Amino acid sequence: MSISRRQLLTFEVEGDGHRRTPGTDHWIRVHRTAMACRFEVVLRDGDVAQVAVARAALDEADRLEALLTVFRDTSALVRVNRTARDGAVRAEPELFELLRLSSRMHAATGGAFDITSTPLSRCWGFLRREGRLPSLAEIEAARACVGMEHVDLDPARHTIHFRRPGIELNLGAIGKGYALDRMARLLWTHGCRQAVLSAGGSSVVAIGGGWPGWTIDLKSRQVSRNRLARLRLRDGALATSGAGEQFVDVNGTRYGHVLDPRTGWPASGVVSVSVVTREAAVADALSTACLIAGESLAARYCDENPETLVLLTPDDGSERYRVFGSYRGAEVEAV
Repeated sequence: MSISRRQLLTFEVEGDGHRRTPGTDHWIRVHRTAMACRFEVVLRDGDVAQVAVARAALDEADRLEALLTVFRDTSALVRVNRTARDGAVRAEPELFELLRLSSRMHAATGGAFDITSTPLSRCWGFLRREGRLPSLAEIEAARACVGMEHVDLDPARHTIHFRRPGIELNLGAIGKGYALDRMARLLWTHGCRQAVLSAGGSSVVAIGGGWPGWTIDLKSRQVSRNRLARLRLRDGALATSGAGEQFVDVNGTRYGHVLDPRTGWPASGVVSVSVVTREAAVADALSTACLIAGESLAARYCDENPETLVLLTPDDGSERYRVFGSYRGAEVEAV
């Protein structure tokens, strides 16, 4: 899975403010590389008995990577990409579940979130980090191969069919969040009531947290301050997307690698987005969509979906984030 768009924001878990006492800032960290980033489970130092469960949760991330990645010919997603153009293909339950969620998020964001946008990234040269300015004809040809509306999902049969040649799916913008959701469910089922799970510098799930919650710093390389904001999070998921460092410069015009699937052109106007909601997969998808569609989508989505908090930093030189919606388990501290 690709995570290039998400490397601009980092999280620092400082502790559980309710249970922490002066001088006790020790934590158990169990981690592993999966999906091209570091997956980590942070436990309180008294929860040694949960280390085995944390390792099992990391095994779950490995298992899901093998199922969802586009970088292994043996994955279920690669099989779908290879065969769904020829007719309906039955998918594994977890893959189908994630594709249905991706379809719902595509509709809820007006098409700003779209897991079929790989042809556009290839057209602009960003898949191989060889950015270029394509011709209008090339962009339109790539756009013809983009759109979740061209993907038929049959919930009764768990089948997938591409109704247009050239369609291909990539779950890099939602897969890590989905893996964290599954990991958190496993930990909870086995009795873990205090933990923070993270995937790279983009996604976090907080289990428990007491009051005032786990302390998480939001940072961005695009912003000169040490941090954008400090967040106290309890029982929720946090995901971020940033404007990124990949770009192509043509005659002084900079074209970034975050592409709007609705137009085929690079998105602009937003530096970073952080989203808090119940599910990490939803937060992942929405942070991507708001990075593309901006404040209008953030405001509309939060109005229509309670228990959603969005912190959006516009590219207006102010380096100040704007807040949309709310989440009962999250508090934002201004910097």
